[in-house]
Formats: sequence, C-alpha cells, structure tokens
Amino acid sequence: MTPDMSDPGRATDEDRGDMNYRVPGLERGLRILAEFSPREPVLGAPELSKRLGIPRTTVFRLLQTLESLGFLERADRDRNYRLGVAVLRLGFEYLSSLELTDLGLPVIEALRSATGLTSHIVIRDGRDVVFVAKAQSHAPIFSSVSVNVGTRLPAHATTHGQVLMGDLTLDDLRALYPEPRLERYTPQTPETVEALYERIRDDANRGFAISESSFERGISVVSAPVRNDTGRIVAVITTTIPRHEIDAALLYSGLIDKVRHAADDLSERLNYRPPARSQYMRALGI
Repeated sequence: MTPDMSDPGRATDEDRGDMNYRVPGLERGLRILAEFSPREPVLGAPELSKRLGIPRTTVFRLLQTLESLGFLERADRDRNYRLGVAVLRLGFEYLSSLELTDLGLPVIEALRSATGLTSHIVIRDGRDVVFVAKAQSHAPIFSSVSVNVGTRLPAHATTHGQVLMGDLTLDDLRALYPEPRLERYTPQTPETVEALYERIRDDANRGFAISESSFERGISVVSAPVRNDTGRIVAVITTTIPRHEIDAALLYSGLIDKVRHAADDLSERLNYRPPARSQYMRALGI
C-alpha cells in the first residue's frame, strides 16, 4: 500500500524530527535580535525575558554574547541595548534599508556635485571604521581610489575613526585599546591612547578634521561628524582628495563648510537638534 504523503500525522512526525536539529541558543539569540525595531530600537534584559519567556539570567548571557560579537551594543552605557554594526555583515543588501544610508545617500550625492569629489558615509565598528555609502566622483583621477562600500580601516589610524570617537572619554579609549602601544601605519599615527585622545579632542573642538596623507600616501580627506537624535556621533561624512596635500585654493573655495553643512544636514534628518544658544552667547556672536 502506498503511504499517503498528505497524512497530517506523518507531517507531524516529520516536524518533530526537524525540531531535533534546532539549536536552542542560536534560536534564542535570533529571537532577541528580531525584537528590535525602528519603533523599539532600545530594549533591556527584563523586557526581553518577559516577552520571550526566557529566564533573565539566560537573557543576560545571550545579550553579552551578542554584544561581544558586535550584533548588539550598549545604549547610553546602561543595561539597555540597541542593534550593533555587525548586523551589516549579514549582507550588504541590508545597507539599503538602514535609515542612515537611506537618508544620507542624497546628502553625499549633493556634496559630490557641489565639490566634484568622491564622498562617503563612514561608521565605526569597534576598532574599525566601515564605509557604508559612497557617491563616486566622475573625475578620471578618482579611478585609482579603491575605497568602496564595505571597506574597513583601523579607527585609531584614520581621521574618520578619530572623528567618530569624538564622544569617547579617555577611559573609554583605554578600554577599547588596552595595549601600551598602538599599531602605527604612518609617522602621523598616534603611538599611545593618550596621544590618540589628544588628537580626538582637537578634532572634536574644531568640529571637523583634515588629513593630508596621514593614513594612505596620496590621499587627503576632510571629515565632519554626524549626530543622531540623542546627540551621539553615529557617522562621519567625508570627501576624498586624491593628492598628497589639499590645495589651499580648494579649502578657500568653501570645501570645509560644504562638508560640515552636509554632516549637519544628515544630522538634522536623523532628528538631531543642537543645544540652543543662550541670548548672552548670541549677543556675543558665539
């Protein structure tokens, strides 16, 4: 007798067999990641435990594991979490759905049109920076510049990374770089965490950064920070100049202001509102 393949009982048996191949820890970790959404970007262990019916101690271990892998990051240095940059590694298709790149691509395209220079959006993933959006210049000289979406560079040795770390304290940096000496790529790379912190503070106080062949010979950049609705630096917008030095005429043409304006534009699109100046400061023109 030929067995009935549509028998509900048979299907149930097969389903039970499939269940034997599931990995509970992996399943729970993915269920945690799935709970984060644009409506609820920040969640804590107690809420996740309640929603998923998983013991709180287990949730804490899963959160710490996901954090160590970069899939989650601490929100406001609290016990709450938000999705981390490592989610990008699941596929570049995800990049197009990110608010940052969706909102930022027309901004860097406009910057490219205004300057004639290739422009990027760059974010930080731990000790690396990651290029997540690009507006390519049409000038032939840029054909030799091989920085594309997905390129990763060391944060401490690049102007992009130093601007991105503008919110970090010296203690934060020491936790991120516990080694006594930082790896050097050029003579301009900071050798110690203290030197890196000094560079970061200078850039943060200036509100932008200029690099002339500080990481790669023949490549100069102008970068400015992008902030989100909490005021946190979440990205930089940068333009690339394929020369050893930046021509003074280019700077005087308003290049820095154009890059800063683009960064401010994207920050505004991310609902960042700079602190209001006092009447006294406005009267002084500060």
